[in-house]
Amino acid sequence: MEYKNLPDMAGWAALRAVVEHGGVTEAAKKLKVGQPAITKRLRALENCYGMALVERVGGRLRLTAAGEKVYAVAVATLDRQWVLREELRRLEIGETTLRLETSFSIAEHLLPDYLLRFAKRFSKYKIDSRVGYNRKIQTHVATGQVDLALLEIAPDHPDILVQKWKDDELWLVCGPKHPLAQGGRVGIEHLSELSYVLRERRSAVRETLEEALRAVGISKLPVALEVGSTDAIMEILMREPHVSLLPRFVVADRVARGRLARIEISNFRIPVQLWIARHRSKLDHPVAEAFIKLLRE
Repeated sequence: MEYKNLPDMAGWAALRAVVEHGGVTEAAKKLKVGQPAITKRLRALENCYGMALVERVGGRLRLTAAGEKVYAVAVATLDRQWVLREELRRLEIGETTLRLETSFSIAEHLLPDYLLRFAKRFSKYKIDSRVGYNRKIQTHVATGQVDLALLEIAPDHPDILVQKWKDDELWLVCGPKHPLAQGGRVGIEHLSELSYVLRERRSAVRETLEEALRAVGISKLPVALEVGSTDAIMEILMREPHVSLLPRFVVADRVARGRLARIEISNFRIPVQLWIARHRSKLDHPVAEAFIKLLRE
């Protein structure tokens, strides 16, 4: 195989930065080089492949058909290179840090307690935790960018091992001043008559909700607000006569203290399963094993 004519990673990085940051100027800022350097790297990449990879349309750069293919390979290769560097660094210092990624709701309402308990029990280990949307987390697990993930929707990927963690469900809740707050109950047929504050569409909560509603023939709910934080939604419910559908683990404490009220839905339940996910190549990670043991206690 001829290796001397293969592209270098600087060209791939330039192409990726141009695509993901909207142009040469932004790519140069991201990579901390001058704009001429970005242009030079793109030209060298095109010379290597013998085809145009980007074209200017309406004053903006966009990928050609060939550019789309090169970009896909560049992203995968650069991500793997990053993972390799991390694995080599950790090989040198030992497996003492867990790269953990969770959904927003889990991060806000379940993770803090586990992190505190873990820190007290396993002082020699460290957890580097991040939050993200379900699909992005799945990609990070599949490509080895995180060691462990806690999710509200199970990943569907052959390289990811998925294990059940907790059973939960979505509760219909409202503020204490809502007309349905005092022992309210509604039928499925009346759900569309309420005013909702819901999580944004990319969230796991919203995906679970919409799938459950489709199963009973409800295509759309009247949504007054879409909010990217469950805590913010609960604060809104206390001030305005809206309702929301949120995980039990998020709202149970406020319901118990009377700050929110649960509205029963006749003959309808939306189950939620929380999951532990990790790449099959990381099953012997000592910090992951310790953290999973804590999660199951």
